Order: sequence, then structure tokens, then C-alpha cells
Amino acid sequence: MQDEQQASETRTDWAEDRTNWAEDRTLQANERTFAGWMRTGLGSVGVAIGLQAVFGKFEPTWAAKSVASIFIVIALVLFWSARRNACATFGRLSDHSAEPLGRSHFTTIASLMALGAIGTGCVLWAL
Repeated sequence: MQDEQQASETRTDWAEDRTNWAEDRTLQANERTFAGWMRTGLGSVGVAIGLQAVFGKFEPTWAAKSVASIFIVIALVLFWSARRNACATFGRLSDHSAEPLGRSHFTTIASLMALGAIGTGCVLWAL
């Protein structure tokens, strides 16, 4: 009887450990997903720069700049959507052994990326 109870407690402990590890892996996956969306946003900024470089001599110049600006706006939407989703996922999970980024880190990174994208848009319009 004692052995059965002890075996049952051991199985319960193992199950809790596996659940905790899965939650830690999900937190880390959330960070990787956030980074992926940041890369996608940077790709959109790269397209904007490329459009300006390729069509810079295009007349009227405002047309090329407007299309490049659309990609800057797409990047901004991606940055803030990634931040919102990462924070929402972070709020639903608990960390156990992993040390995940906090909400403030997601906000800081997204803010800096957005600021860089806006700066790039301003430079493109100034050319």
C-alpha cells in the first residue's frame, strides 16, 4: 500500500515536471516567434529602401515614395502586432526553469524597431 502511494506521488511529480518544462518551451517559442515577426518587419523596411533605390529616379517621385511608405507602415503594424501577441502569450503562461523576456523587453524592442522604421521613412521622403 505504501509503495503504491509512493509510486503514485512519483508519477504525479514527473507529470508536473513535464508540464512545467512544456510551459517553459512554449515561453521560449513565443520569444522565437516574436523575433521572427521582427525579422519580417525588417524585411518590409528593406523592401521600402529597395523600392526607393530602384525607383528613385521615377517620375513622379512621390509615387515611389508612397509605395515605399506603404511597406514602412506594414513594418510598423508587424512590430506592434508581434508585441501585442507576445505580451498576451507571456501573460497566459508561467515560467519555471526558463528566464523569459518580460513584457517590457517586448515593448522596448518593438518601440525601437518602430522608431527605426519611422526614421527610415523620413529619410526616404527627404531624398
